[in-house]
Amino acid sequence: MLFTDLKLIEPILKALQTEGYISPTPIQQQAIPYILQHRDLLGCAQTGTGKTAAFAIPTLQLLHADRQQHREQKTIKALVLTPTRELAIQISDSFTAYGKNTGLKNLVIFGGVSQNPQVNALKRGIDILVATPGRLLDLVSQGYIHLNHIKILVLDEADRMLDMGFVNDVKKIIAKVPAKRQTLFFSATMPKEIQALADSILNNPARVEVAPVSSTADTIQQAVYFVGKGDKKNLLIHILKDKDIKTLLVFTRTKHGADKVVKDLHKAGITAEAIHGNKSQNARQRALTNFKNRTTRVLIATDIAARGIDIDELTHVVNYELPNIPETYVHRIGRTGRAGASGIALSFCDGEDEIEYLKDINKLIGKQVPIEEGHPYPLSIQLMNAKMTGKAVSVAIKGNAPAGQQRNSTNGNRNNRRNKRPATGGRPSNHRSAAGKGEGNMSGRRG
Repeated sequence: MLFTDLKLIEPILKALQTEGYISPTPIQQQAIPYILQHRDLLGCAQTGTGKTAAFAIPTLQLLHADRQQHREQKTIKALVLTPTRELAIQISDSFTAYGKNTGLKNLVIFGGVSQNPQVNALKRGIDILVATPGRLLDLVSQGYIHLNHIKILVLDEADRMLDMGFVNDVKKIIAKVPAKRQTLFFSATMPKEIQALADSILNNPARVEVAPVSSTADTIQQAVYFVGKGDKKNLLIHILKDKDIKTLLVFTRTKHGADKVVKDLHKAGITAEAIHGNKSQNARQRALTNFKNRTTRVLIATDIAARGIDIDELTHVVNYELPNIPETYVHRIGRTGRAGASGIALSFCDGEDEIEYLKDINKLIGKQVPIEEGHPYPLSIQLMNAKMTGKAVSVAIKGNAPAGQQRNSTNGNRNNRRNKRPATGGRPSNHRSAAGKGEGNMSGRRG
């Protein structure tokens, strides 16, 4: 199936083509037709399956059609509730990308920052609001946001909102939107509390469910490096001393991070380019072409921009920053080891925030990513292991970086390693699908 088979309007199809999307993911195939029929929807799908596009694309199409019929002053017609600011930002980015040709405007609001820029944007008028519950209720109580014109309500990561204590806030918000509306409800799991909430707000919903990507190819050798944030650039340069690495694809979580890695590599005399959402389509395509023909040795990409990457004989992938969504890890390292070829996937873990991400990755793939100590910037394996497990135990250890050659060892043989403290500070899938775009941080920060 192609996106052109889903009865999407030309402005959206053109935007999807610009993003490099051709074929919808399973949840997009299932959900988009129901939503375009104005049905309520109950979706059971994890981050990384493409669910953001599954609700964003048809929401844009419905609002575009409504706008053609009713050219009233801009009011908020669609509301997307999500638990974390990172996910909210990425969902907003998705609406911007898919809706670039529709004339519809979206805004993202979240706590922890000044509300003034958000209020000013609200005053200029928007069609779609992406929000975390706390900041939304704050601005509603101050009279800056009115929800009485909402036609489409989206609850994303509902089980996560339950875990974070947002359910009462969500119920307060639902009570403020019109009873006559279309509701789209997404959750990775369906505990009884979430099912009860869904039952209370959905009207004869269509149900869609997809399984998450959870396995990595056996042909890919994996390793994780515990390294301080301040030493990541030095470790990457160290790895690139291996002349056998002809090309290297490096993933960062943010656009700023991608640009910074490029600067660091240029200073070291290594050819590198970045592709991310702030780059024009021509610049992204040029960087990708340079990488494919090996004019550029290192390509640094964010997950959103990386879906157009489908490169034969790519042997090495580096997660410069571990993804905050475990499914994204599977998608990232799947850029190598394709079509039965072997590949090497190396990941940097700062030993602080990223420990939780590594735990989630290990849980998802059903095994531990082997730890690589054979590099010049290691953190204490005992300390890292204690953080991973809550107690010191033996773990799988790899030896000689960076080529991914395995050797076995135990913590006891490593007591002479330097204990270096980490420095303080800061859609995955191929070009034929839109999986993963807009998937965000599950770190649990309150909006």
